[in-house]
Amino acid sequence: MLQLYIMNGNKSIDGLSTRHSKKVTVSGTPKNVPKSTTKKPVQKVTVSKPQTTLKVPKAPKPQKTPDTSSKKTPKPEPVTSVPEDFLKPVQAFNFDEQSGELKATKDPVKPTPTKKKKPASRKRKIITRVIIGFIAIVIIAVIVFILYLNGVIARITNNQGNIFDFFTETYVPLKTDENGRTNILAFGTSGYDMEGTEGEGTHDGAQLTDSIMIISLNQETGDFAMLSLPRDLKASPTCTATGKINEVYWCNNMDGDNEEAGAKALMDEVSDILGIDFQYYAHLNWGSLVHIVDALDGINVTLDEDVHDYYIFDAGVEYHLDGEKALRLARTRYGTAHGDFSRSASQQKILIGIKDRIFEKNLTLTDIINLANTLGDNLRVNLSVDEIKTLAHLTSSFDFNNMRQVSLIEPVNYMTTGTINGISYVLPTAGAGNYVAIQEFVKKSFSNDPRDYEEPTVLILNSTETPGLASTEENTLINEGYLYTQTGDIAGNYTEKYTLYDISGEKPGTKALLEKKYDITAHSADELPADVSRDYDFVIILGQSEENSEEN
Repeated sequence: MLQLYIMNGNKSIDGLSTRHSKKVTVSGTPKNVPKSTTKKPVQKVTVSKPQTTLKVPKAPKPQKTPDTSSKKTPKPEPVTSVPEDFLKPVQAFNFDEQSGELKATKDPVKPTPTKKKKPASRKRKIITRVIIGFIAIVIIAVIVFILYLNGVIARITNNQGNIFDFFTETYVPLKTDENGRTNILAFGTSGYDMEGTEGEGTHDGAQLTDSIMIISLNQETGDFAMLSLPRDLKASPTCTATGKINEVYWCNNMDGDNEEAGAKALMDEVSDILGIDFQYYAHLNWGSLVHIVDALDGINVTLDEDVHDYYIFDAGVEYHLDGEKALRLARTRYGTAHGDFSRSASQQKILIGIKDRIFEKNLTLTDIINLANTLGDNLRVNLSVDEIKTLAHLTSSFDFNNMRQVSLIEPVNYMTTGTINGISYVLPTAGAGNYVAIQEFVKKSFSNDPRDYEEPTVLILNSTETPGLASTEENTLINEGYLYTQTGDIAGNYTEKYTLYDISGEKPGTKALLEKKYDITAHSADELPADVSRDYDFVIILGQSEENSEEN
C-alpha cells in the first residue's frame, strides 16, 4: 500500500484547510508517484476501497477575497509542531479526472536552477600563480638594481645625485677656467681599496698618490690633453720631512675620512706648480685596475718605449693585458729609460686602452654591473650626476685618436733628478721651486689654439708668373699665428688657387684650421710632387687661377 502526501497550492487535494495534509492509502502501484522523504508522522486519511484508483473531487472554486486593505489585519496565530519539510514541498501534482491519475507538474515554488560556472582547471591556476610570481620577482629585481646603482652613484659623487638624474636629456655645461678649458686632477692611490688594503694586508704607503695626472679638455672644439707629474716631485712642506708631492693627499686625509680635504690640498699644490686652475678631481684606486681590466676581458696597449722589468714590453708592439699585468705595468718604473716619467706615460697608455676597450666592446648587463660595483668602491669625484652625464656625452663625440699626451721631458726636458739632504727628488731643470718655464710650457700645451701647442711649419710655393705672391700669403699666415713659415717657387701647371698637402699627419688641429681657411681638403704626403721638400708639416702651392690673376 502506497501512502502519499498530496498538496495543490495552499490546499490539500481533499479540500481540507491549508497547512494540513492527509495520508492517503492506495492499493496497487500508482504511476509516477515518487516516494516521500518525510519521516515524521502526520495525520493520516485511510481510503477503505482497495485495489481502486483514488478519485478526488474537484476542488471548489475559490471565493473572491474581499478587499481588506483598509482593515487592520489580525495577528496570525503561531503554528506549532509543523514539520520543516511540510513548508518546503518537493513536488506538485495535478489530478486528471478522466484517467483518475495524479500527474506531476512543474513545481512553481522551486526556483529555476542557474547554470554554475565551471571551475578553473588546476593547470590554469598553477600557470597564473607562476606568471604572477615571475612578475613580482622582476619588479623586486628592478627595484633592487635601481637602489644598488643609486648607492653606487652616491658613493662616486659623494651624494651629489642619484640614478634618476640619468634619465633626463639635459646637459649641464662643465665648469671652465678663464681660458674656457675644463681641468680635472686625476690621482691614484696604490691600495686594493680606498682603505689602503695591499694584497693580504695594509701598508703605510697605500694612501700615497702613486700617479698624478692632469686632464684638460675644451668642450667646444673637443681638444683633449693629458699630462702627468712624477710622484717624487719636490713639493711645498708636507706633514713629513720628505716633502714630496705624493704625500700631500695623505697628509690632509690621514684617517681616510676626509676625501674632499685631501683632494683639495693636492689640487692647490699642483695648481701652484703648473699655473692652471682645477675645476674637478677624480680619485681612482689603482688596485681596482685589476677588476676594471678583467671586467673588460683585458685591454690592448702599445708603448712608446721599452719596459724590461717583471714583464717585458717592447716599444711599438701591441700587447693584450689582463688585470694583474696592467697593474704591474702601471707601477713599473725600473727597467725603463726615464724611470718615473716612463711609468706616468705607461699609466696614460693604460687609461687609453681602457677607453678604447669600453668603446669597442658591447658591454653586457653583467659587465656593466661589475664595472659599476668596482667604480662605486674605488672611484671618488666631485662632479655631480648631471656633470658626469655631460662629460660622458662629450667624450662620446671626441676623437681620442687625436688625444694629446703632453710630456715634461720630451722634446724639451723641463725636469731632472737631484738629491737634497740625502733624499732623491724630481726637480725643475731651472732649479728647485722654479716653475716659470714649466708654467709657460703648460700654458701653450693647454691652449685652445692648436697653433700654440702644435707649432706647425708651413712651406708656401708660388707656381704662377706673378712675383711676390708667396710672400704676400706668408705675411697673412704670420698675422694669423703661423710663426714658422718659408716661401719659394715651383714650376708646374697648377690651376687651383690653393693646393694643400698634409706632410706630417701629426698636426690635426692646424690641418683643420688650414682646410677651413682655404675651404679645401688637404692631400696626403703621398700626393706631393717629388721635387718638393718634405721637411715641413704643411705645403701650400699657389696656382695660376683666374682669381690670382685678377688680384695681381
